[in-house]
Amino acid sequence: MSFNQKHDEQRRVTSITRKLHWYMIRDKILRFVGFDLLLAIFCTGGWCLEQEYRGLGAILEGNRRSFERLTTTTEPGFDLIYRVASKEGTPLLSVYCLIPFGIIASSILVLLVLQFLGVFFSYYSEDRKIRKILAPLNEIALKADELSRLSFTEDKYQVIEDAIEHIHPEQAEGERPLSFGDADLAGVEAAMNNLLLRMRDTMRQQSRFVNDASHELRTPIAVIQGYANMLERWGKTDEKTLDEGISAIKNEADHMNYLVEQLLFLARGDSGRTPLNKQPVMSEDLMREIYEESLMIDEKHRYRLRDGGESAEIIVDPGLMKQAVRILIDNAAKYTPEGEEIILSYGKNESGSPYLQVQDLGSGISESELPHIFERFFRADEARSSEGTGLGLSIAKWIVDKHGGHFEVLSRKDLGTRIRIVLGDR
Repeated sequence: MSFNQKHDEQRRVTSITRKLHWYMIRDKILRFVGFDLLLAIFCTGGWCLEQEYRGLGAILEGNRRSFERLTTTTEPGFDLIYRVASKEGTPLLSVYCLIPFGIIASSILVLLVLQFLGVFFSYYSEDRKIRKILAPLNEIALKADELSRLSFTEDKYQVIEDAIEHIHPEQAEGERPLSFGDADLAGVEAAMNNLLLRMRDTMRQQSRFVNDASHELRTPIAVIQGYANMLERWGKTDEKTLDEGISAIKNEADHMNYLVEQLLFLARGDSGRTPLNKQPVMSEDLMREIYEESLMIDEKHRYRLRDGGESAEIIVDPGLMKQAVRILIDNAAKYTPEGEEIILSYGKNESGSPYLQVQDLGSGISESELPHIFERFFRADEARSSEGTGLGLSIAKWIVDKHGGHFEVLSRKDLGTRIRIVLGDR
């Protein structure tokens, strides 16, 4: 876009902003004036009623209840006079009202001046606010205008077609799929590259998810098939082989069922079909309940609830948050030697945000594996020999993300791991 075109566009935006601003100022002034007039009428009416009650006392029943009120300026000096007379014409009250009316009018005038000053001093801030609101619309309009000015000749279409034909599905990370090499097509190139990059990332995630899921399911299926063949050959006559085969098939079937349940949980969560029933609970009560359950479930490790932390009210789905903490505890128990201690705690961090924490004395996580622990189907090298699906921490992350929280992980090889769920800090 040339300098003149940009200048014209800027003038157009300024004109729109000015029109909107003057419309807002006019609307505000009309509301101020209407309010002040209404206030003046109420003040004047109240003053007149006060004078009647002062001069006449309480209004009596009967004919004296109806009055005729006259405001005139026929007195010498053209003073305003408020008069009250009976139906028969007998004067009952006559009050000079020039000074009270002047006070009311002066007060309303001062209020109106202050309102005008407020409108004047707020002009700059409101102008900036309007420009900020119009900025996205202005950007869209500029892009649309820029595209409309492009002259797509046959050569331009040919450049686009050639670039699309040479797109390669396997490209280096960060490499742009399309490159037109034409300044006029820079906007179109950027838009198409952004779209293609998002599509490529989505397809890679889907492909990886399908590959990992099929890999995880392939192992239990192969084990079941192997034991089924063994039972077919020798299980009919050998009770030991029969018991071993049935036990192995049952274990693998349970593992597959657990894996499928986790996959379905993540699929429902990604599609927004997992509702959250949030309610206020105390962090101490939640962790104490999990602690007591852990003592009953796992007798191979020592559990300790670290008291003294500052309990806080958290708005969470208790069932889902307990599930997230239990996943952390299961991982801690899996990689912590028997008899060692697993510490549960709660409190508030330096920012005042509540947290729930699980700390173990296990094998720890290497620095290279730490950034990937929440990825689906990721399992550290040492964890591949143990039971698991590689989906537990992914589920915990989904739950914590839905509650607006985040994880803080501190781990050292052969020393242990501390994972903290921080809520309400982001």
